[in-house]
Amino acid sequence: MNVENSLRDEVLRLKKERDAVILAHYYQQGEIQDVADFIGDSLALAQIARTLPNKVIVMCGVHFMGETAKILCPDKTVLVPDPAAGCSLADSCSADEFEAFIKEHPGYTVVSYVNTSAAVKALTDVVVTSSNARKVVESLPGDAKIIFGPDRNLGNYINSVTGREMLLWDGACHVHEQFSLEKLLELKKEYPDALVLAHPECKKPLLLVADKVGSTKALLDFAKTSEAKRFIVVTESGILHQMRKECPDKEFIPAPPEEAGCACNNCSFMKLNTMEKLRDCLRDLSPAIEVDPEIAAKAVRPIERMLSLS
Repeated sequence: MNVENSLRDEVLRLKKERDAVILAHYYQQGEIQDVADFIGDSLALAQIARTLPNKVIVMCGVHFMGETAKILCPDKTVLVPDPAAGCSLADSCSADEFEAFIKEHPGYTVVSYVNTSAAVKALTDVVVTSSNARKVVESLPGDAKIIFGPDRNLGNYINSVTGREMLLWDGACHVHEQFSLEKLLELKKEYPDALVLAHPECKKPLLLVADKVGSTKALLDFAKTSEAKRFIVVTESGILHQMRKECPDKEFIPAPPEEAGCACNNCSFMKLNTMEKLRDCLRDLSPAIEVDPEIAAKAVRPIERMLSLS
């Protein structure tokens, strides 16, 4: 038995012994996606987490996803294989600075992207993901004054498709900020028949040349139903694993970052989780996510509001 199969068998054995369920984001390494019980984007994983009967939830994603699961499932043990798996977007919005920003703009409804800390969610009226941001914003009164944080690119996109003029926090995802319009157009010349699939966290010029703008799940669904046979994918490259599995007759080409050391664009935080760390966290039931009860009590309300609107 090779090392890869041995690791996989250990993970599956420990999962059963611990009464655990493994949730994996689309941006995780392929071998982790392949052992996961559920794979999804942030919205799907949040929806799934609160319905599970298992005692232990392993969130193969980044820290804020583990926090969200713990807030929704306070009686469960929630593990993240690598506690250093953070998020550049969440890091761009500290709770203290965001609270001061809110106080400077009284009377605003606060909409926060799920890619934020529990402390920021606790300051928020409603949480959104890239899957449901438009729907949630459009559910608010047309004359509502809205603060949207922390992703300025997603906020600009939602403003453009809803006609709103939300006040935007100046944050961004390091992965989606790095895509190059010039390199994308070069790829398009090389593959003129390819459709461009782009995540709304990308800068506006890339979205303007995209054939489909949407969350990771929306891009996957579009690829599955489209008659096209070739796609250029402008989001974190982990999604290509599921795209290729579910559409084996189609070709998926990762868009490179501006400083292209390789042909794809990876989230260094997402890729900190490995099969070895997944095995170890199941074995040791550590590292476990904990959220301050007072913060959790405030943060659960905007999360639940998001889920009710979804």
